Amino acid sequence: MTVSLQKGQRIDLTKGNAQLDRIQVGLGWDSASASSTKKKGFLAALTPQIDCDASVIMLQDGKFQSKKDLIYFMNKKSNCKSVIHSGDNLTGKGSGDDEVITVDLKSVPASYDKIVFVVNIYSCVSRKQDFGMISNAFIRIVDPTTGNELVKYNLSDDYQGLTSLIVGEIYRHGQEWKFSATGDGTTDKTVNEICQRFA
Repeated sequence: MTVSLQKGQRIDLTKGNAQLDRIQVGLGWDSASASSTKKKGFLAALTPQIDCDASVIMLQDGKFQSKKDLIYFMNKKSNCKSVIHSGDNLTGKGSGDDEVITVDLKSVPASYDKIVFVVNIYSCVSRKQDFGMISNAFIRIVDPTTGNELVKYNLSDDYQGLTSLIVGEIYRHGQEWKFSATGDGTTDKTVNEICQRFA
């Protein structure tokens, strides 16, 4: 049974679920313009597609320590191999997850206390795009062994004018892992700028 979260809510992932060794974190979104804008002909062809990129920021003592702790489409696997990115989806078209990150919870080194999931818009400045042009954004956590969806958080805030989203995070609480639905929008233009928020 899926637990639906609202912004700011938290949930235990592993407490009472000791067999949960790995999770798949699915992130998805749609272009709002695809359903709300009736552009035709050459005008539609001239409108750049919105390319959202999901990334993972691994933190030690709540801080971003090194570029090797940024997992994204150009660095799809963490050094410890506990976090793996599925690769870049250039359009966000279609239903379901657009990008998926697999986390082997048992293999995350003890020095990492938090794993943050973010999404930014590629070339947002030159394309004049922001998250007001995106709809149906979500993050969900699936048990890959059973295929069961454990948690889902639909981002419903107004993100007009914002170019990056800090979607959610998993973090250690003693010996357990928890998930927090963050849903904060920022004006950061690149994932490297987002990382500086945790420096």
